[in-house]
Amino acid sequence: MKSLLIPVILAGGSGQRLWPLSRTEHPKPFLTLPQGGTLFGKTVARAAVLPGVETILTVTAEPLLSMSRSLATEVLSNTNHQIQASFLAEPDGRGTAASIALAALWARQHYGKCGDNVVLLVLPADHLIENQKAFAAAVQTAAACAAQHKLVTFGVSPTRIETGFGYIEAGRSLQENDSANTPPSYEITRFIEKPPEAEARQLIAQGRVFWNAGMFCFRVGDVCEAFVHHAETLWNAAQLAWQKAHTPQSDVWMLEQASLSQVPKAVFDRTIMEKTNAGAVVCGAFDWNDIGSWTAWTDLVAENSDGNRLHGDTIAHASRNTRVYAESRLVATVGVDDLIVAETADAVLVAHRDHEQEVRAVTAQLAAHNDARCHTPNTIRRPWGRYTVLHESANAKVKEIEVAPGAALSLQRHQFRSEHWVVTQGTARVTRGEESSLVRHNESVFIPAGVKHRLENLGEIPLVLIEIQCGSYFGEDDIERFDDSYGRT
Repeated sequence: MKSLLIPVILAGGSGQRLWPLSRTEHPKPFLTLPQGGTLFGKTVARAAVLPGVETILTVTAEPLLSMSRSLATEVLSNTNHQIQASFLAEPDGRGTAASIALAALWARQHYGKCGDNVVLLVLPADHLIENQKAFAAAVQTAAACAAQHKLVTFGVSPTRIETGFGYIEAGRSLQENDSANTPPSYEITRFIEKPPEAEARQLIAQGRVFWNAGMFCFRVGDVCEAFVHHAETLWNAAQLAWQKAHTPQSDVWMLEQASLSQVPKAVFDRTIMEKTNAGAVVCGAFDWNDIGSWTAWTDLVAENSDGNRLHGDTIAHASRNTRVYAESRLVATVGVDDLIVAETADAVLVAHRDHEQEVRAVTAQLAAHNDARCHTPNTIRRPWGRYTVLHESANAKVKEIEVAPGAALSLQRHQFRSEHWVVTQGTARVTRGEESSLVRHNESVFIPAGVKHRLENLGEIPLVLIEIQCGSYFGEDDIERFDDSYGRT
């Protein structure tokens, strides 16, 4: 019987090199690309059309769960395949090794006695791959290798000297007869992590060296056995964490904070792939981009005659080879070369292109000072819609709130703030204490501190309102929920 293929999408990370666009609570996989869509959505779509896929499992951070679910549901509803989406939510990221171990434990439980024969295809959510046919061919070769008990990673032929990627040096071919229609597969000689330029140049010149694409394919039983042999402490802790998982919704498995925190943080490549004797690499002919820098992001924008790539409301005068991303206002450059300028509603980045890898230093400083701009963007997406912070001071905070048709916020109350709502579009049903009423366009309602309340959109168009908060504290942790349609606590 042919093994069942389960794509496992790893949707976490912070995309620190894409700050200020990418934040911990709205990272790279969920950003809208210049040409539309998101990396996560494209990954789901790419996995959904692979032959034989019936279920897609997403492992994500708990704060990203609602965004992952809504995007996956939207993408899968547009396919002609009846594919089930399931989710593992981690309250604390422990690295790719823990995520893959938990995915394997999920498969063992979900498929019972057949679980060890399930083939997992591990896909990071932040890769851009457009050539679906070549990708599917590489997956087919990888699945065949997995059936021979190999732990497979994917390699991409280098197109330039690159110091920001890991490399894989391939050894003996695993195919008896080479075919132009079958992507080649090899034993792995060694991994080289982000070599300096001179070494990268030498590696590429010697041949049979690939960029490490960070994707994997293996049987559940084989990867579990590899964890036992090479990372027993991590494996034992992951099993204990899995035993504590609960299901607030039928498609969601929520990990417990206390038990998950006992799982050592580790990267799957170093923990398993660099130690196993069963490693293999499949060289895919597909295009591959992990959009890991501002140069890579702005490469998605057309280049003008001066070598500039400009997105949004921009003016570039006497500027060359400059990348500008403008999100919320006009950004003008005059007489500059080789710069990266990225503007969002609450932050501006200006960097020389030779130093774009050092953007992480900015996020490190913000994190050290517990600055929310490291984690939280100005517009926050929620399962019911989104809100944008328009103003914040010591005594007041102003938001624009948009509630999707048919959606509702939780029944909640606040201890430290009151709220004034002014409807600017649509009609709201407002629960305030024991009362319920309709609030229409150009009407308002006041919610005193300590009063239970709920906001619902029963209409067919988005409900938009301005919320003015007054009080002494405006953090999102001043929300006490009593009932929620999305399973949040």
